[in-house]
Amino acid sequence: MPAYLDTIIAAHRAQAALDGRELAAEIERARAVGTVRPFAAAVGDVASRRGVAVISEIKRRSPSKGDLDPGLDPAVVAADYAAGGAACLSVLTDAEFFGGSADDLQAARAACPLPVLRKDFTVSALDVCDARRMGADAVLLIAAALADTELADFLDVARQCSLTALVEVHDEAELGRALAVGAEVVGVNQRDLRTFEVDHRRAVRLGRLIPDGVVAVAESGIRDVDDVRRLADAGYQGVLVGETLVRAGDRREAVAELLGAVR
Repeated sequence: MPAYLDTIIAAHRAQAALDGRELAAEIERARAVGTVRPFAAAVGDVASRRGVAVISEIKRRSPSKGDLDPGLDPAVVAADYAAGGAACLSVLTDAEFFGGSADDLQAARAACPLPVLRKDFTVSALDVCDARRMGADAVLLIAAALADTELADFLDVARQCSLTALVEVHDEAELGRALAVGAEVVGVNQRDLRTFEVDHRRAVRLGRLIPDGVVAVAESGIRDVDDVRRLADAGYQGVLVGETLVRAGDRREAVAELLGAVR
């Protein structure tokens, strides 16, 4: 199977190596951007009322599945997700592999009041600043792609920029690393980003190890209400759902249906 993560990260690191901007100045610019919407609090609020929160994803394509909806209007999709009861949005901004852009994130955020996660492959502290400058409220840090020092440093920059960091893990070792650097929101990805194969047992296994006080989000391969119910029972406050919602004929109803899984 192709090593998707390695290929994508190598491309992003090559681009980052060409970026000569000064970090302190970029942090100040990021801090000057308007009000941040509280991502973790939004997940917790909906979970407390509905049993689980849905983080609805906007993406045009993926390396493993190809085109999902390359012509989607991110503003329309965001409004549909919000109307269906989504707690937050996740927007792909990677252009080369997922067909996304900063414009997609900005259009989605402008179309609704929900906090927005910049879903991309963060490989430098400047990427974190860029997430805030493009209007994101949260940034993704993938433990499998980062060294311990990078995880800690990027988490610190995120805090300086008032961003929530969703630290994504795939196994027990990565979960330990995330908790060691003080991650407050942990996403367990059921998809192996090196092969893109999904293991539905992974989130249940790791969910038992996430301590109280850390917001737990299950990601990828979430197909229906049974999956959502299983993950809520495993202790997850949130589920991040992409392909299932993007492909849905009625996206508003699809979000509402997933929210109805826990009652």
